[in-house]
Amino acid sequence: MAKNNENDVSKLSFEDTIKELTGIVSKIEQGQISLENSIQQYERGMTLIKHCRQILSKAEERIVKISEENQTENSRKKTE
Repeated sequence: MAKNNENDVSKLSFEDTIKELTGIVSKIEQGQISLENSIQQYERGMTLIKHCRQILSKAEERIVKISEENQTENSRKKTE
């Protein structure tokens, strides 16, 4: 089941992932679902959290790359 969850979330945007995760937390906290369903939703939530972390990691890498490129460009301008 976890493997299917991972495949399902791979195409979700960060915002959609957070929205689904928030809904899951709300259902669990309010006790609106059975224990078994709570465990399944918890598992799905953990998959969503993993996906969010991957998205954030990629965003951080992009920011670092942009910053490094900007520093390199500024260094070149100073030496000209």
